[in-house]
Amino acid sequence: MNNNVIWQNTKITRHMREQQNGHKSFILWFTGLSGSGKSTLAHSVEEVLFLRGCKTYVFDGDNVRHGLCADLGFSASDRAENIRRIGETSKLFADAGGIAITAFISPFRHDRDIIRASVDAKDFIEIYCHVSLETCEQRDPKGLYQKARQGEISEFTGISSPYEPPLGPEITVMTGEKSVEFCTCQIISYLEDTGRICQPKL
Repeated sequence: MNNNVIWQNTKITRHMREQQNGHKSFILWFTGLSGSGKSTLAHSVEEVLFLRGCKTYVFDGDNVRHGLCADLGFSASDRAENIRRIGETSKLFADAGGIAITAFISPFRHDRDIIRASVDAKDFIEIYCHVSLETCEQRDPKGLYQKARQGEISEFTGISSPYEPPLGPEITVMTGEKSVEFCTCQIISYLEDTGRICQPKL
């Protein structure tokens, strides 16, 4: 980094923003194979949080490649840079007092661990969408697995490029066996139990 670039502290702190928002800020990092239900579950969780008055935003893997990461491909180095950019963006969003929700395959453990190590331990909640490759191929909502099997897509995670599951995620959701509603409740319960959000008032 250039020595002339200096971080500017602001009068309005993260803690002040959290107090105004009425909840802690943090990063929910969904990871899993294509077709594992990451985006569907991320948006379901966001809906619950939003209806409770939380300040949220979902960073979806496809959406960011239309702008922020439009210049990147799918090589190992480009995937790493893709995750680095999203990690830094999510950190800024959390500093702003919001709940950053990311839905990315993020296949390499090392890349995810770099993001985890760059924030406070309480800020990074890794959510592993656990489902078999066979189930993902059966779902194949975008037809990508079929194209990968036919050689039309190179370096496709799970087929021609590896996926490294988390070793110690905060939450594992069995998206191949459980419903979206069940998995959503599991995540919301975790956030309540750890004091990151308050339970709804009766």
